Amino acid sequence: MAKKLVGTLKLQVPAGQANPSPPVGPALGQRGINIMEFTKAFNAKTADMEPGAPCPTVISYYQDKSFTMDIKTPPASYYLKKAAKLKSGSNTPGRATAGSVTVAQVREIAEAKMKDLNATDIEAAMKIILGSARSMGIEVK
Repeated sequence: MAKKLVGTLKLQVPAGQANPSPPVGPALGQRGINIMEFTKAFNAKTADMEPGAPCPTVISYYQDKSFTMDIKTPPASYYLKKAAKLKSGSNTPGRATAGSVTVAQVREIAEAKMKDLNATDIEAAMKIILGSARSMGIEVK
């Protein structure tokens, strides 16, 4: 018989840096998920990623206290800020530019995020990333 799904939980955890302290510990603990088991499994799965990169994670937890996790790629904004060497985007996107990225960098970001984007080819994925850049006030050259 299949396990009974109790619910899902979305967290954004830095790659390789999951620990039982807030916000991860309390969010998992109140749902009956084994915190240490999660942190060990998460850190093992994200060991090959850049340390500290924010990883959106969807945790499905079941009635028997087990769980599964789906770790997604870091957000496009993270990659764009890193490529443009910025701390944050523009305060007034559309009016002021915070930085710039090249088309080659946009293609590289689109290729990295391809599995999480709703796009069939790399050009469509690049348009999604370009929209994110525009909303952050990052110019594409």
